[in-house]
Amino acid sequence: MIVIRFPQPDVEQFFRTMDIQTFAVRPDERQIVFSTNLGGSFDLWQMDPEHPFPSQMTFIGQSCQALHFEKRGRFLMAGFDQDGDENTQLYALPPEGGELLPIRRAEGKRHFFASLSDDGKRLYYTTNRENETHLDTFCYDLETEGEKKILAGSEAATFLVDVSPEEKTFAYLKHFSNTHALLFVQQAGEAICLTADSGPQHVVYDAVYTDENTLYFLTDYQEDRAYLAQYDLQRREFQKVLEPAGGEFTSLSFDRKGKVLYLVEGYGVEDRLIRFSLDSSSAEEVTVPVEILTQLVIAKSGTLYLLGRSAVRPHNLYRLRPGESKWSELTRYRVPGVAEETLVQPEVMRYPSYDGLEIEALWFRAREEVSNGYLILWPHGGPQAAERKSFRALFQFLLHRGYSVFAPNFRGSTGYGLSFAKRVEGDWGGGPRLDLIHGLEWMIEQGYADRSRILLMGGSYGGYMSLLLTGRHGSYFRAVVDIFGPSDLFTFIESVPEHWQPVMEQWVGDPVKDRDKLKEDSPITYLEQMELPMLVVQGAKDPRVVKGESDRIVDALRKKGVDVEYLVLEDEGHGFSKKKNEMEVYRRVLRFLDRQISTPTSV
Repeated sequence: MIVIRFPQPDVEQFFRTMDIQTFAVRPDERQIVFSTNLGGSFDLWQMDPEHPFPSQMTFIGQSCQALHFEKRGRFLMAGFDQDGDENTQLYALPPEGGELLPIRRAEGKRHFFASLSDDGKRLYYTTNRENETHLDTFCYDLETEGEKKILAGSEAATFLVDVSPEEKTFAYLKHFSNTHALLFVQQAGEAICLTADSGPQHVVYDAVYTDENTLYFLTDYQEDRAYLAQYDLQRREFQKVLEPAGGEFTSLSFDRKGKVLYLVEGYGVEDRLIRFSLDSSSAEEVTVPVEILTQLVIAKSGTLYLLGRSAVRPHNLYRLRPGESKWSELTRYRVPGVAEETLVQPEVMRYPSYDGLEIEALWFRAREEVSNGYLILWPHGGPQAAERKSFRALFQFLLHRGYSVFAPNFRGSTGYGLSFAKRVEGDWGGGPRLDLIHGLEWMIEQGYADRSRILLMGGSYGGYMSLLLTGRHGSYFRAVVDIFGPSDLFTFIESVPEHWQPVMEQWVGDPVKDRDKLKEDSPITYLEQMELPMLVVQGAKDPRVVKGESDRIVDALRKKGVDVEYLVLEDEGHGFSKKKNEMEVYRRVLRFLDRQISTPTSV
């Protein structure tokens, strides 16, 4: 009897896990188009949901920020940037694929898709083409190629959210900060605020017209957690409609035929889907096959199409027909060659911080048979975001190699109410930093971490925090990985995109009034204390954290003799749009960490 013994899966297989960014469903449901890196870079692919075998539609190798079918399925509207520069350009594309037809394009400018008219003749979009700071919204006629400005941004970055069915009124958000965003309706030249433009700050998260005079939206107005509200434009009346059961609502979609709203409710590290009937005002939970809901599309038939993921499964597409109880999986993205049951589900931990505030965290514990005893502290990005039960190939391949990962949702994280999210504003390097350190101490006290075997890694705000912790609490760590992290809050404030500028004072601080605090919270202030081996990763085209932020810290550390590896991705922005780059970074991270734990600590 011949027995073939196959080698155990290696980390290269985790590197090859593919992803889906966004998708659209043709009105007749005979076609699903989705942006995926199945070919190595992101492009549009399509498939028939009844015979789900994909074929490639575009060959440009760029990320897709918007994807929508015209109401009769005659064409697609898609938005792409260039190598992560976030300057989205809008194109039309026939359903069968082919060459992209530029619709709204301007070098170095951004275009945010908002809506297509029911007859497919008019495109509504927001752009920074003429107004870098506050943005404007236009209606572009696809037949005559003429356009008119319908909203002129002022005071804050202004984004069109929805257009009424008869195109008589427009709902738009003014984004003053991540914890202060107001919803307005433009009606006969008048701007109507649907909550209150004075008093305590609050947020409107999403909004839809259900008829010409009724808007439903999600807001935490006069509350700490977002709920469903309604506004009657004729009567000028606001009404609270539905409270979340224990989390907070984050997005909503409207089934016009069934008169049903679908709401995503975030419960800290995972999501639930709620169906709300407008006729009966009743709500029920819809069981979903994922832990995190990324996008929901409702077909005319009432069929639900879902893009979602979990901690051990990457993004996939699912379908649920009316009357059915079980979702059909339309794609089957997995870690190639790795059994799902061998992947690691995180444990949800809760611990008290320095001031008694409860912090929720995810602990990805390496299996005992492979564990090397090292713990990686992962401060998430944002900072007003959260680490959730979302698949990360980075985490799973590190777990496969024996590293455990500890990811606290420090103060400022979203999903825990408005007041919790506000705790990071003007305090980037204070409370959140201490939450992370107290989390490490708690893990050590519980026997889950060895004080001599802790590593540090994060991206974006997590990269910033990794740098700051290196300078202020370096004794906790063996080495650090900084991915796209700001090193100096003063230069960071100056270099962000123009439409971010109005939020920076509340979000980070004022360079004059808050000079001492910004200096205290800037990693570069603690340059002399930084001695740890470091790997820095930076996208050359990053518009959020510009390359100079990494150049500055790397140059300064190298001058003082610190062991610093620096990897610059010339064709990336604030993330990975190309699989080859992601794989290069992950290989570099693994080599760096393995080298650090094999090197004896100095006495």
